[in-house]
Order: sequence, then C-alpha cells, then structure tokens
Amino acid sequence: MAKAHHKLLVYELTLRLSGNKNTKVVPWGSLAENGTGTFNDLDDAALRHLTSFGVTHLWPMGIIEHATMEDFSAEGIQKDHPAVIKGRAGSPYAIKDYYDVNPYLASDPSKRMNEFEAMVERIHANGLKIIIDFIPNHVSRTYHSDARPAGIQDLGEGDDATIAFSPQNNFYYLPGQDFTVPEGIRLPMESTQPYHEYPARATGNDVFTAHPGINDWYETVKLNYGVDYLGGRAGHFDTIPSTWLKMRDILLFWAGKGVDGFRCDMAEMVPVEFWGWCIPQIKAAADVVFIAEIYNPAAYQAYIFQGGFDYLYDKVGLYDALRRLMEGHGDVADITRLWQHESGDIDEHMLRFLENHDEQRIASRFFAGDARYARPAWVVSATLGRGPLMYYFGQEVGEPATEAEGFQSDDGRTTIFDWWRVPYWQQLMNGGTFDGAGLTPGQKELLAFYAAVNHLCLTSEAVKTGDFFDLQYVNDNGQSTGYDRIYSYLRYTPTEVLLFVVSFQLTQETSTFVRIPDLFRSMAGHQPGTPFRYQEIFGDTDQHGEATEGIPVMIPPAGVLIFSLT
Repeated sequence: MAKAHHKLLVYELTLRLSGNKNTKVVPWGSLAENGTGTFNDLDDAALRHLTSFGVTHLWPMGIIEHATMEDFSAEGIQKDHPAVIKGRAGSPYAIKDYYDVNPYLASDPSKRMNEFEAMVERIHANGLKIIIDFIPNHVSRTYHSDARPAGIQDLGEGDDATIAFSPQNNFYYLPGQDFTVPEGIRLPMESTQPYHEYPARATGNDVFTAHPGINDWYETVKLNYGVDYLGGRAGHFDTIPSTWLKMRDILLFWAGKGVDGFRCDMAEMVPVEFWGWCIPQIKAAADVVFIAEIYNPAAYQAYIFQGGFDYLYDKVGLYDALRRLMEGHGDVADITRLWQHESGDIDEHMLRFLENHDEQRIASRFFAGDARYARPAWVVSATLGRGPLMYYFGQEVGEPATEAEGFQSDDGRTTIFDWWRVPYWQQLMNGGTFDGAGLTPGQKELLAFYAAVNHLCLTSEAVKTGDFFDLQYVNDNGQSTGYDRIYSYLRYTPTEVLLFVVSFQLTQETSTFVRIPDLFRSMAGHQPGTPFRYQEIFGDTDQHGEATEGIPVMIPPAGVLIFSLT
C-alpha cells in the first residue's frame, strides 16, 4: 500500500490568459490591444476559489522570462528577433532568461521579481503549493540572462563554437553554417533586419541541421547535456558537463524563491543520468516535487527509480485510452490492459489528466464535442490509482476553444502563443469575484460535478491510499449489456469499500448487473456468499439495497455511479 496519505490535485493555468479580463480581442493582437493577466490577478479571491474547489498544487504556467515580440528594452531586456518567435506573445517554452520572470506579468515591470515573490507568499498563505515550469531541453535562440546572480556564467558563455560537440559546451554547433529561418513565418508589418546566427546551433527538437522546418521547434536551441547525438548518442559524463552544473543552479535558485515543485518540460529528451544526479541535490536543499512530461512508457521505470521523478505524465496510456472512449470508439478493455501494465510500483507515480496546454479541449469539435462526455473519463482518471490528478483552467466549465487566436489556429486548443482571452473561464471569474454568476445552469452543474470528484479524492481513504480491483473479468462475459462501454472496479481499504461504475455509452441509458466475485470478498475480509449492503454516494439516483452476488444498476448516458459497500 502507498505510503502517502494525500492525493495531489494539480491545477494548471496560463497566467497571461487566466487573469485577462478583456472580452474584446483581435487575432494577432498586441499586448496593448488584447491585454494580459498578471501575478496580481492570482489574488486572495482567486486563490480562495481554487482552495474551495479542492486544489492542492497550483501550476501557473509561463512565469520564467521567454522570448516575445513585445519590446521591454526600457527594462534593460534585449529585444528579441521576431523571425524566431512563435506568435506575438511568444512561446513560454522558449526561455530567454532562466533567472527572471516575464515583465508583462508585473503591474510594475521594474519590480517583477518582487511581485512574483508576493504571489508565492499569497499562494502559500491560502494553503496551496506552487509548481512552475522547468524547461531543461532547450532555450530561445535569443537567450541571454541579464538577471543572473553575480558570478553565474551564462549559457553558451565559454563554449567552443568551432566544434560540433564538446561535453563542456552548452549548445550543439554546426560549424561553418549559417542558420536559416524557415519559410512561411509571419512577421510584423514593420521592417526588420534579417535574423543572423553563425555558426548555426541545433534546434530544440533534436534537429541537427542549420535549416529546420516550419513545424520544428525552430525558435529554440537544443541544450547539450554531454550526449553526442551525431556520434552514436554516446554519453560523456565522466566529468560533470557544464550544462548539468548550470541547470542545477537554476533549480536551486527557484527552490530558494519558495517554489514547491517543478513540471519538467520534455524531461525524456534530457539524459536520465542528469536527473539522477540533480534531483537528489535539489530535494536535499528544499521540499519539492518533480513532475516529468514524458511520452515513452519504456522509460517510465528509469525516470522514476533512476532519475528520481515523483510523478510522470500518463498521456500515451490512460489519456489516449479514455480519449478514444470519449470520442465514441475504443473499448474499456484498454483500461484493464493499462492497469495491468501500470500496477505495482508505477501506479502511484502516474499523473492523470484530460486537458493541458498541449491538448485539445474536451468540449471542442476536434475532441468529444460535449463537455459532459468527460464525466466517466474524469472519474476513472481521478480514482483508478493513488497518483495525482491535473486540471487545465476552464475545463471545469467546459471551455471549448472555438477561436483562431493568431499564431494558434482554430484547432481546439487554447493558445499559449498569443495575447488572448478564455471566454468560459471569464464567465466563471466574473471580473475577479469568482462567484460564477456568468455561468449557465449547465456550466454550474459541470463545475459542481468536478468539485464533487475533488472532494471524494481528498476525503476517501479508499481513493487516496486504497488498493484496486478490476471487475471486468467477471462482468465482460456476454451476459451483461454493453460491457465494452461500461467499466467497473473497486477501491478499498480494510475500513472502506467503494464500487465505481462508469458508462461510456454517451447518448443512452444502460441497465446492467455488476457482479462482485467471491475472490474480492475474501481478499477484503468479507464472508463470501453472505449479504452485503450497497448505497450510492455519488450522483442523484439513490440506488441502494442488499445483495449477495452483485448489484443491478441503471446508469445514465456518460454516467457515473459510486457505491459504498458494507
């Protein structure tokens, strides 16, 4: 059984969007035209709302200074070249200065770090912990730290750019070659000098050419952790690479600011040896958690037990399986196969989600098309295991992301590249009061559903620390209706047994019979063959009674039933 007696509920919000109260915005609009949220928008009203909703860890995305088309030279910040920026606002994952925060997030840009520190204090005062992004694999092509502490060497400073690879270089070079900006990039109307980079450096998504394509991460350069990618991917770690030392110091800097955790972008693109060397040092200095964005299940064990990560993204496993079901295809047998793969020492390390800044919104026409279809999938995400759960702001009120914001097209995602708004979130925020007065009855019902799931996660010992028992093997036998769309399982401790029944029949009510096998009853310390009582504790159908072999249930479309068994 897991040692932890809490379940993390992580809430991601894009800070420049979540605080923006402007309702009138224009595609490709500037900061002055469309506005932005700031550190001060995460005020006590906003934080009380998140606390009452059940959040334990807040992830304000896009804090560390990144490249942008806006001009902050008045703040002593070098202007970035627009040819190597995605969108007018720029990507939060093209870091410009690891030791600074974005000036546009401050009411007074000259006091931006003070305002960040005050936000951290407010978050802690409201009983929450703060997670920030750590982007270890790449930086912006115009990276330059003007805020680094005295005595800290900048990235690239001291590199030998005449050679393609050295473990003591911070970048990978393409000697004798000029970097070429991809064709088709949209630039501002004002004329600008061509972007110049010589010698060219490798691009962030492991593109070792001076001519990346428009679909590459052309706005970033790959950091060198001592792996010779063009020399058979050999690792040169006998002497600690320069990048290891510099990135460790950056993490220590932010941990010293009171940050409680790091969501590590594309962690699997950085050698696991670095993480195994670095993470213990950061944890020795501060009580922090590390979350890895990772998409390779074959590497899960290594990044947990060798690298030292607390939690990993469960995207290619549970997210993908649930997405198929929410779109009206797939089979619940995929969930059983996933549980069998991730059971044991992996389960409690898997962070589950249905939305984040990279994924399409559930309610968009590119995904489920209806926010209510998330209900069974969300309950499975929240209660299948002991690991953490993650929201993306606006998910709880069904934000559909129906607009083309500028660099971001109409693709079902909320932009991270543009100055913009999030309409359904603005209805919940209601000018900063967070009273939800602008929500429709359907949105309020959806919000109440998510809050109820959060309450269950935070209060049920069976969900927080209990064991799992899959019921499909005794129910998927051709005698029960629709069991390729009905999923049932148990979570239990010696003092609490919960039965979960969820329906991925998205448009019709289903009648079925859920069997509880003698094997489980013996494992749970109950006498097989004797009656047990069941009482619905979630939902509003009030199904209850006494049974010996199982429970007859009527479950609504995209429905969720949770029973307490005694």
